[in-house]
Amino acid sequence: MSGRHAVLYDPRGLIEAELPLDRAPHEALVTAVLAWKDPDLEPRDYEQIALQLTGHARAVAADVRRHAAALPKSDGRGALAEVVLREAHGRLSTPLEGTARCVQNRARLVRALYTRLDRLTEPLPAAT
Repeated sequence: MSGRHAVLYDPRGLIEAELPLDRAPHEALVTAVLAWKDPDLEPRDYEQIALQLTGHARAVAADVRRHAAALPKSDGRGALAEVVLREAHGRLSTPLEGTARCVQNRARLVRALYTRLDRLTEPLPAAT
């Protein structure tokens, strides 16, 4: 492979929208992290796990944002998604720490974003 690279200009996020989330391994990571009782890792290991979860949380948040934007204004799921996205933005803007608490907070955020994404993508029950 050469040392050259290309920079893609994608202001509307179309390339990202076409890439599916790699959900299974991240859900497994979230489950493992939240099961920790008293882990004894080096701070740099916690930081690496937190970075992985942070990057994935940003990708899931982008997916939530896209799905919410496609909903009609009268659909309450969009408003709930905005609340979750504001919370996610606030939590993602805090600096990473090399602690289990930080990693577990990022794992909880990924779980909350996936919960919201699932609710946005499930079909609405038929009106009777």
